[in-house]
Amino acid sequence: MLKGKVAIVTGSTSGIGLGIARELARLRADIVLNGFGDASEIEAIRGGIEREHGVRVSYDGADMSKEDAVRGLVTATVAKFGRLDIVVNNAGIQFTAPVEEFPAARWNAILAINLSAAFHSIAAAVPQMKKQRWGRIVNIASAHGLVGSTHKAAYVAAKHGLIGLTKVVGLETAGSGVTCNAVCPGWVRTPLVDKQINDIAAERGISQQDAARDMLAEKQPSLEFVSPAQLGGTVAFLCSGAADQITGTAISVDGGWTAR
Repeated sequence: MLKGKVAIVTGSTSGIGLGIARELARLRADIVLNGFGDASEIEAIRGGIEREHGVRVSYDGADMSKEDAVRGLVTATVAKFGRLDIVVNNAGIQFTAPVEEFPAARWNAILAINLSAAFHSIAAAVPQMKKQRWGRIVNIASAHGLVGSTHKAAYVAAKHGLIGLTKVVGLETAGSGVTCNAVCPGWVRTPLVDKQINDIAAERGISQQDAARDMLAEKQPSLEFVSPAQLGGTVAFLCSGAADQITGTAISVDGGWTAR
């Protein structure tokens, strides 16, 4: 379905981003991976995807907290592959604390990576996509882009902002062959969520299994974690012809969280 297309997936060396990258590669898109991690492990991931799916896979370690690096990622991809068709803005970090105790440095870091990076990549990618008369921008937001939770001021603010950015870009690119949408996952079992589970377990003096169950019961009616592969499938749908007229919207993949 995506043969000949080139996709950047930020934050794709593990978790949600890697699941999305694998699904786009399965559909024959060439992939640019991005993220932090051990160099040998990243190379193993890159080479494994390339061999399994017969597509070109490169890695760019651009720091998503740096404006020039984000825009440079887009420029380098176009220079290397000659085109850029899909940008999945997935890179994100988390920190929790009451608002009056929230460190300003943490606020700034979360806004930079979870929101500003998407702005910079979109601004750099849209001219190329318009030139091609085809492009897909998918912003990985969160259920927290639609509703709030305590102790997550920066994360909730960034994800709400990401959905607002999605709407604006959807309007500005309407009719150009370019679409921009947000995907809003609920709880996904990733390293970020594992840390929160560990914190709950320690705070309440319970097992990690019980902490995970409590986390799901509080927010996610399905009582099941969303999988990275399921999110990859959602992104793939948004890149398909069936989604040509879906733009500027947010799609929840949250086990019923935001239905309440």
